Amino acid sequence: MIPTRKLSRRSVLAATLAATLVPFQHAALGQSPTVRFILPNATGSGVDTITRAAQLALAKALNASVVVDNQPGAGGVVGLQALARSAPDGNTLAIVSNNVVIFPSVMKALPFDMPGDFTPIAVIGATPMVLVVNPNKVPVSNSKEFVALLKSKPDAFNYASGGNGTILHLATELFLEEAGATARHIPYKGVGPMVNDLLGGQVDFGTASLPSVQAHIKSGALRPIGMLGGQRSAAAPEIQTFSEQGLPKLLVEAWFAVIGPKGMSAANVKKSHDAVVAAFADPAVKESMSKQGNSINIGSPEQAQAAFRSELVKYAALVKKAGIEPQ
Repeated sequence: MIPTRKLSRRSVLAATLAATLVPFQHAALGQSPTVRFILPNATGSGVDTITRAAQLALAKALNASVVVDNQPGAGGVVGLQALARSAPDGNTLAIVSNNVVIFPSVMKALPFDMPGDFTPIAVIGATPMVLVVNPNKVPVSNSKEFVALLKSKPDAFNYASGGNGTILHLATELFLEEAGATARHIPYKGVGPMVNDLLGGQVDFGTASLPSVQAHIKSGALRPIGMLGGQRSAAAPEIQTFSEQGLPKLLVEAWFAVIGPKGMSAANVKKSHDAVVAAFADPAVKESMSKQGNSINIGSPEQAQAAFRSELVKYAALVKKAGIEPQ
């Protein structure tokens, strides 16, 4: 049996230690909070690749732990809804693609207003997009051969996208419209599953960000047909643009930006913006962006606000041109 005096002494020591540690723990938490980046995209997507490459630099710039929280679903609506419901304290942000300004034109009902329920903080840059085929299913090497094959077999081939109404869906539909060809659309719940089925031959072709398929192009598992931008990518200079191959109007870009919930204070917007600028100026991040082919050109919060509104109008016109019906 333990003597009562010793038990009391131990209890006092334990209580004293606990009282000492609690303020210390709170101070530590205050010095190093956690900033959560909700990604409305699956692991392996272009935005996911970009965010994870910048994760350590963002943590250093924010003086916080940075957690990447992938919340794909409904083409990105699930993650965006979670962001919209978050506290506007600067501790919950998101890096998004231009899918977010396409949704209002392709979805009949959204559980949020874009951009009204969010705070655009910075358009960070752009990432190249490439149309790729499974070479075992589609035996072509360039745009001319591919268009001829599609026209010879209307609707015989199918193409994948990361979800209905995403930039990948829109880009491929615009390619088909410019080419005067048709194919069947197979939407996926994210880029990761889409790429897996492209590799497995369950789908024939699709458009993807270069970073998400770069390794598979190098291995020969996927074959690039053309870049959708106005010029070749420095990360893959051997891949011709569609403009070079006879489709000069096929110019679709994918940009990415950081946003927060509605109602962020000017101070929190500045802090987040400054951290993004610092993180993407980090030498290791710059090298990673270069290898992925991403161009970085960070604008101000005011420019981001204006860009979101103008891009909503731009993509509404492109959706109409591609003939995509709201769902």
